[in-house]
Amino acid sequence: MTYLHHPRKLLTWIGAFALAAANADTGVTKHLLDHDVRRLGSDETVNLAEAYHGKVVLVVNTASKCAFTGQYEGLEALYAKYRERGLVVLGFPSNDFGSQEPGSEQQIQDFCRLTYSVRFPMFAKTHVRKGQADPLFQGLAEAAGRYPKWNFHKYLLDRDGRLVDNYLSFTSPQSGTIINAIEKLL
Repeated sequence: MTYLHHPRKLLTWIGAFALAAANADTGVTKHLLDHDVRRLGSDETVNLAEAYHGKVVLVVNTASKCAFTGQYEGLEALYAKYRERGLVVLGFPSNDFGSQEPGSEQQIQDFCRLTYSVRFPMFAKTHVRKGQADPLFQGLAEAAGRYPKWNFHKYLLDRDGRLVDNYLSFTSPQSGTIINAIEKLL
């Protein structure tokens, strides 16, 4: 006998299939963003997949004493311009390259707020370099096929948490490449 002869079994099978499909869709998000991270200078822990579900996400490893530090201004401008449409920029300070983020989390937070008026979410100091990367950056790098080579490497994810692209430090947050990619996703 087939499922067509047993409507209840057919509905159960369809429901199970739909649930598996839904879980497969969110599995992408969970693979890249399902990480609990601590907010910068705080004890509060945030699950990125839950907090930023349905958002276009730009993840950036940052540093306060780098030639690219001025990119904080461009990142904040992106966040201010597109946040109402669903963009969030997530900053992750790292001391992995040239020891260019030596300060405490409070010093980093003060620097970002006072120097660049950063309001986008910032998280605890972390490791991003291959062989040392925390689970979030390891997953992003594996999906992109590239780990950050320096500060201000950017990973762009769509509203479903799928990696769309990644950009080297030399690519300004205000570049047409990044802005066009963000606008397509919004």
